[in-house]
Amino acid sequence: MPPSLIALSGPLQGRPFEIRQDGLAVGRLPANDLAIPDPLVSRHHCAIRRAGPGWSLIDLGSRQGTFLNGRPVREADLRHGDLLAIGDSTFLWLEQAGAREETAAAGDLALEAGTEIRLPVRAAGFDGLGGEASGPRSAQALQGLLALAGLQRSETEGAELGDRLLAALLDAVPAGRALLLQLDAGELLPAAWRDRSGSGHPFPFSRSLVEKALRDRVALLHSSAAPAVASASLATSGVRSAACVPLLAGEGALGALYVDVREPGPGLGEDDLQVLAAAGVLAAAALADALHFQRLAEENRRLQESVLGQGMVGESPALRRVAEVLARAAPTASTVLILGESGTGKELAARALHAASPRARAPFVAINCASLSENLLESELFGHEKGAFTGALQRKIGKIEVAQGGTLFLDEIGEMPLPLQARLLRVLQEKTYERVGGTRPLQADVRLVAATNRDLPREAAEGRFRSDLFYRLNVIAVTVPPLRERREDIPLLASHFAALHGRAVRGRGLGVSPAARALLTRYAWPGSGEAILPEDLPEALLEAAPAAGSPEAAAPRFHEALNRYKRQLIREAVAESGGTITRAAERLGLHPNHLHRLITSLDLRGEIE
Repeated sequence: MPPSLIALSGPLQGRPFEIRQDGLAVGRLPANDLAIPDPLVSRHHCAIRRAGPGWSLIDLGSRQGTFLNGRPVREADLRHGDLLAIGDSTFLWLEQAGAREETAAAGDLALEAGTEIRLPVRAAGFDGLGGEASGPRSAQALQGLLALAGLQRSETEGAELGDRLLAALLDAVPAGRALLLQLDAGELLPAAWRDRSGSGHPFPFSRSLVEKALRDRVALLHSSAAPAVASASLATSGVRSAACVPLLAGEGALGALYVDVREPGPGLGEDDLQVLAAAGVLAAAALADALHFQRLAEENRRLQESVLGQGMVGESPALRRVAEVLARAAPTASTVLILGESGTGKELAARALHAASPRARAPFVAINCASLSENLLESELFGHEKGAFTGALQRKIGKIEVAQGGTLFLDEIGEMPLPLQARLLRVLQEKTYERVGGTRPLQADVRLVAATNRDLPREAAEGRFRSDLFYRLNVIAVTVPPLRERREDIPLLASHFAALHGRAVRGRGLGVSPAARALLTRYAWPGSGEAILPEDLPEALLEAAPAAGSPEAAAPRFHEALNRYKRQLIREAVAESGGTITRAAERLGLHPNHLHRLITSLDLRGEIE
């Protein structure tokens, strides 16, 4: 097989790149064989080319330089396990066994040159950790295994999990270095590596040992023969003993743990293989948990990108439940009924549903059923022919026709008159309709999404809404919660709107102070009722003193009393501050600008100046 590069860090992290026979061009431009989206990478940065039986790395005059194993190079031969640094990316150079004699010697142990011990993984246990074998080494092994057991269900993932796995493994067995290998589409890829110093670099491993352990589902220990008879490959690699245990998950495998010893002294023994096999069982469970959590995280990200990213700001459980329903409904053709109080964001939910659906490239058309009379709503929805009624001077295309191929959103559908409900039901049943005054049936290729703040089952029971239409609409229903039921989203919404409107008005985003966030979070957020009440109005309007004898003079007593108390507090604070507004604001715990606004709205300017 040809050699390959594995991206260990940078924007392409985790991706393998196979080297073609004519080499590989690397740079920032998309025309390169390996295009790295990184401003530190030059347009044509470096190349990998054939050099006799092997390969060479050649810098192409890059601005930041090309590094091989930490050293800047103009041109250098590549060896199995080399690390290439290009911009902010690090790549591991891998050559398959047999691709080159020197690399094979450095990267694969010659198993025939020593002895081999096999141990079924599922038979592994803790038998070797007690009795006569107990002692400092046994206690250390037990400590390492307990650390591995603690990684299960810990929600640790990625590089952190790999590092903690290998740290615990090196506590459990007397190896010099350890490697976590993961199977990705049948390929063995180094996921983490560690040595006794706590760091280290990716290193060549015995691929044949790992493949045999995975194939036979056993833990394997290989010890080299005496130096006099050791093979040239062992002498080149310097590895005295190596062991591997597969990480099994049901009938498959997730990867393998690999350790080896190069230093003089006792190598790995059968007791160590027993501990390693037990470690493999624990590590496999931890890795399986990590992959499970990773899948959940990816699903959450997908939901956020497809639904929450479409104008719905928040991360509360209540909003995520809405997002999950919308994400499941989006790929289908089912009608969706969105319920919730006025002002909760039902149209935003409908737009998010449309954006995540296969109809996203077609129009999203919204119409408010409560804002038009019956005749106007009929014409707006279905369109009309020229001369259909007085004033119909030309043909009008209806919203159903405009939304063809896309989504039609009917807001406040509970307000739709009964005759129009019958026409809409026919559209849902037959997928056809006619313009007002028309005779030719038209096809209705729209996905219908409706919204209401009414109790439709009760409306249907009392004869104000058609039951058959309700059941047609209620295929998938979702309720958008009011803000008071998802208070954890309030700071996010405040920051979102401050940044949005700050950029629109000032050209830069604005922040929200902690005190303002606390006030917003404590507010009741009652939503909108049928009429605007005094408590719905901005505080500045409530603080304004009405003219004597005017109808507004009959303001609620609560607000009158509150304003009198505010005036008293402000007068006292200004007097105690010697008439200085800034000092008075400090006494009251207000921003000076806020106090100035209060003085004006409470008509105190003439009294305190």
